[in-house]
Amino acid sequence: MKKHGKILPALLLVLGLAVLGGCSDENSSDDPNKGGADGVTATTKEPEFGGSIVVGITQDLDSLDPHKARSAGTEEVLFNIFEGVVKPDKDGNLVPAVASDVVIAEDGMSYTFTLREGVKFHNGELVTAEDVVYSLKRCAGLLETSDPEVKVTSALSCISEIEASADAAGKSIVTITLSEANTELLGYLTGAVIPKDYDRQTEAPVGTGPFRFVSYSPLQSFVVEKNPDYYGTPAYLDKVTFKISADTDAAFMELLAGGIDIFPYLTSEQASQLTENYNIAVGTTNLVQGLFLNNAEKPFDDIRVRQALCYAVDRQEILDIVADGKGTLIGSNMYAGFAKYFNGDLVNTYEYNPDKAKQLLADAGYPDGFDMTITVPSNYQFHVDTAQVIVEQLKKVGIRAEIKLIEWTSWVNDAYRGRQFQTTVVGLDANLAPSDVLKRYQTTASSNFLSYSNEEFDRIFALAVAESDDAAKIAYYKQLQEILTNDAASVYIQDPASYVAVGKKLAGYTFYPVYVQDMSKVYYVKQK
Repeated sequence: MKKHGKILPALLLVLGLAVLGGCSDENSSDDPNKGGADGVTATTKEPEFGGSIVVGITQDLDSLDPHKARSAGTEEVLFNIFEGVVKPDKDGNLVPAVASDVVIAEDGMSYTFTLREGVKFHNGELVTAEDVVYSLKRCAGLLETSDPEVKVTSALSCISEIEASADAAGKSIVTITLSEANTELLGYLTGAVIPKDYDRQTEAPVGTGPFRFVSYSPLQSFVVEKNPDYYGTPAYLDKVTFKISADTDAAFMELLAGGIDIFPYLTSEQASQLTENYNIAVGTTNLVQGLFLNNAEKPFDDIRVRQALCYAVDRQEILDIVADGKGTLIGSNMYAGFAKYFNGDLVNTYEYNPDKAKQLLADAGYPDGFDMTITVPSNYQFHVDTAQVIVEQLKKVGIRAEIKLIEWTSWVNDAYRGRQFQTTVVGLDANLAPSDVLKRYQTTASSNFLSYSNEEFDRIFALAVAESDDAAKIAYYKQLQEILTNDAASVYIQDPASYVAVGKKLAGYTFYPVYVQDMSKVYYVKQK
């Protein structure tokens, strides 16, 4: 791994070859041979500057302060108005944002950022090194006066000091010193840079991104407009309204009525009904979808029961029914887009085998099966559909499963934070660092909503994070996936395909290897 020089490419993340199972669609939405949203190549489409669009989303924002937002659905929207020292691009690289470059020490004990000159906040103030230090310390929980609502990034706990200085040419420098080696920290430094002395983020957020805040109406809409002072490539659109619907069904009715221009949460069946007025972009979500188990709840505290569930769930049938066969099967908590770290040998560890599932249940003392509840957030139809298929599959081995639909905020509070659930079907996202995909399985991790505990996993995870040798790091992460699979920590299903409806007058919709909706690249096609 290169340790000195310019911005490092996504911590060796390889995404360019990630292809969906049964689907040849990649990240570009401008290539007609790749299932793109546009239907013609980008070279034949001339962008029109200006105009406004409506984008459908199916959950309300949990905070306008980027450091307090906890839901991926909130973060994907706020991506348009906030940036960190670095940010992800569509190819999985971490590219310069507020910082122009970074040098990582050979021993992994420090990161030194040179800040870009002339970057302005949306309130017109220039970004200073002190603003960057404040923002990083806030994300790391290092401020003297901490706000309990701030989402502290646990991966940043290895930071011992963050300091501002200037180099010989007078450029602003921010240096991060660590208490222990960490070669993956860059993937966690995409957190928003915000003004140090600004106290209205929760009502009128201010960032540095290509769009700036206009208004927010809870349960209705979030509106942004083009930032005329943006230092980078400017957005094409003048205005974007994120329209908040109660669920996918409500948003779909809006789509049929033509009230939404872009909607990124379609099922394959819904997508097939929209081709008259919309182009359908197909890409990868880079999520780990699974039937996640509360390992502390009976009977899921028994490895034989967990393994029985793995054998009882026919993952390929799920793909065929809910995703028209598109999606990538997985065997552990890692999606195939992390090609370097993805352990493909685990995909078929638990091939569909209901007879083996029945035997394991009998061995565990459940010859007649048992009753269980699958908690699913109602605003994600894809997960609801998946749960419905699982219910029917589990019947074949004597397990009587009932689906409990709850609102997203209730899922976050009750299931994720409170761990009050037996099983749940959701999709887990991650930052551009392999440790972020697996960190929730550490025994003491606050995000360990699965109540999973394995001393060997904890030990190897610590080694993986600190390891600077590329081959050794890869081996550690593959070993971690193997531990989770052997323990049947959950039933890992797929990295789902992503179906996005894009109005036929629009182009430029772009898939990312992380959970974002980047509206800065979307444009109206100039009419000739």
